[in-house]
Amino acid sequence: MTVELTRFARTEPRPGVLVLTMARPEKLNAMDGTWFRELRDLMEAIGQGEDDHVRAVVLTGSGRAFSAGGDIDMFAGLDGDVARVRPHLRLVYDAFHAVERCAVPVIAAVNGLAYGGGTELALAADVVLAGASARFAFKEPTVGLMPGYGIVRGPDVIGRHWTRYLALSGRDIDAERAERIGLVQEVHPDALLGERAVALAADMAAHPPLAVRVGKAFVNRGTSGGFAESVEATALLFDTDEHRAAVRTFRADRGR
Repeated sequence: MTVELTRFARTEPRPGVLVLTMARPEKLNAMDGTWFRELRDLMEAIGQGEDDHVRAVVLTGSGRAFSAGGDIDMFAGLDGDVARVRPHLRLVYDAFHAVERCAVPVIAAVNGLAYGGGTELALAADVVLAGASARFAFKEPTVGLMPGYGIVRGPDVIGRHWTRYLALSGRDIDAERAERIGLVQEVHPDALLGERAVALAADMAAHPPLAVRVGKAFVNRGTSGGFAESVEATALLFDTDEHRAAVRTFRADRGR
């Protein structure tokens, strides 16, 4: 594998199964530019056959979070400059799309908090398993933004009403409710989550790979619309006084 990983750790616990563990527990696995590039490049490399023995992927987090979403310090660095925000948002969407379009199944094993981009990553995955303590939310409205990827993909997965509920309120929901609305397919005790996710991935990896790849491609056909408009709308929200003030407040509350 040619992709150098600093934001993820990789293990291969079963034949054909790759586990990618987000490795920034001190930042609640927050997503920065490096995180998005590594995920995009790795998913694309798998799809292009550079890891041709990988037949299923499990994505999970280290520590007490799956991912708390976008790195707020990175938001401050963008400073509301729309010309800089647009390419960053395209990178974000490219990473999530790479998960969707990866030739092999991708299972999200959600441990703990999945906020903002963490919930969006779950929407991009093919199947979502959650630990009993998992929490899901779009926190973007609390900092004057919208969940650009999630607001487009959410209606396909959880319907318009639940997408509006999450994207407009900033409230979180637990694993049980996430399962009821279709965001999560299985809920397991926290201590068993990794084991159950690997077992599901191993079942998928054991099948003839071409049938699995074609099946995933057919399920995902026709799901590419709406993202260009979302990039532009989200980029413009970065360039607002409301967003800048919310980021300053967030960082000040955390002594940064």
